Amino acid sequence: MNTKERSIIADPSLAPEGHLKIDWVDAHMPVLNRIKAQFEKEKPFQGLKVAISLHLEAKTAYLAKVVQAGGAEVAITGSNPLSTQDDVCAALVEDGITVFAKYNPDPKEYKELMIKTLETEPDLLIDDGGDLVSILHSERRDLLKNIRGGAEETTTGILRLKAMEKEGQLQFPMVAVNDAFCKYLFDNRYGTGQSVWDGINRTTNLVVAGKTVVVVGYGWCGKGVAKRAQGLGANVIVTEIDAIKAVEAYMDGFQVMPMLEAAKVGDFFVTVTGNRDVIRGEHYKVMKDGAILSNAGHFDVEVNKPELEALAVSKRTVRRNIEEYKLADGRKFYILAEGRLVNLAAGDGHPAEIMDMTFALQAMSLKYVNEKYKEIGNKVVNVPYELDEQVARFKLESLGISIDRLSQEQIDYLDSWAAHE
Repeated sequence: MNTKERSIIADPSLAPEGHLKIDWVDAHMPVLNRIKAQFEKEKPFQGLKVAISLHLEAKTAYLAKVVQAGGAEVAITGSNPLSTQDDVCAALVEDGITVFAKYNPDPKEYKELMIKTLETEPDLLIDDGGDLVSILHSERRDLLKNIRGGAEETTTGILRLKAMEKEGQLQFPMVAVNDAFCKYLFDNRYGTGQSVWDGINRTTNLVVAGKTVVVVGYGWCGKGVAKRAQGLGANVIVTEIDAIKAVEAYMDGFQVMPMLEAAKVGDFFVTVTGNRDVIRGEHYKVMKDGAILSNAGHFDVEVNKPELEALAVSKRTVRRNIEEYKLADGRKFYILAEGRLVNLAAGDGHPAEIMDMTFALQAMSLKYVNEKYKEIGNKVVNVPYELDEQVARFKLESLGISIDRLSQEQIDYLDSWAAHE
């Protein structure tokens, strides 16, 4: 059975539009292009099957093609029902990649598509949020036998993986791509910062300048969201549970206060914590009329929708990706993209140049775990520093930027414990 016959997608006729999107990111991902050229020569995945679960849009599609160039048979599915782009899926099928994904399937079909991807019996995984790994360790343990290892994209996924490792449940090695310098410094900070506001602005068509933006969580993603909100002219409040991060937010020039206080004054809310119920019933009771709620965490649990629905007397869709909840006292709140990842469910995700570095790390980490899986064992490991630095050097070279190198004398000086003269 060929890829067209095996694949489950919405509309094959959309392929030409998808090819245009993939061609565009191809032209703006020089680091990944360089790795693709290496893979075409070396064929590190020859004879292997790779399963991928990521936000299925053009940049992800190009990563799948790079892995395919390394000799792999690739099957791919979406990691969020609202971020899948049907035209990109159709284009990938034409390019010989098996796709099990559609935009906005119901929850049952969404999971079935993920299981279909695993039923291709992969040797290697690229995961986003830990869903593939979770399925393999629960209802489909029969598919574990071929797995050599994989790479994980997100903070949420790594938290799940480390919990599995701690309990002795993890059955193969996973590389924590999210914890690499070239991931969190650039993707999480600059990528999330820009793409979140791209999604909010295109969805609401409202001005940000002069408004009060509440950023819930000041990790690397929160830092990016807050900085971009400040650049758009907003008054920014940060809420945190970590005292060190709270001090950092204060010294970065932002107001810091508990969520219950911030809820009273916020116009826009963006959650970026990876935890659940960070905006909930007690906060809705004090929010201003017209508050706009959005989430940039992996799962749609950060904004508690059931508690809002319990308080609401009516609910309606007022614009694409905007749901209005009206309370008994007349106040109206708006949730963007059903509380799912606003930058992908209501936008195009991170800029291509940013994902160029992240997906370069994914491709190189997959090669690394394939070569070292027996040595690594069943645990979560960091991206080796030399791979991280190599991606940064490739990026600098693509920009035409050179940097200095230490001389041997300088290296010897730094390595010496003797008294310096």
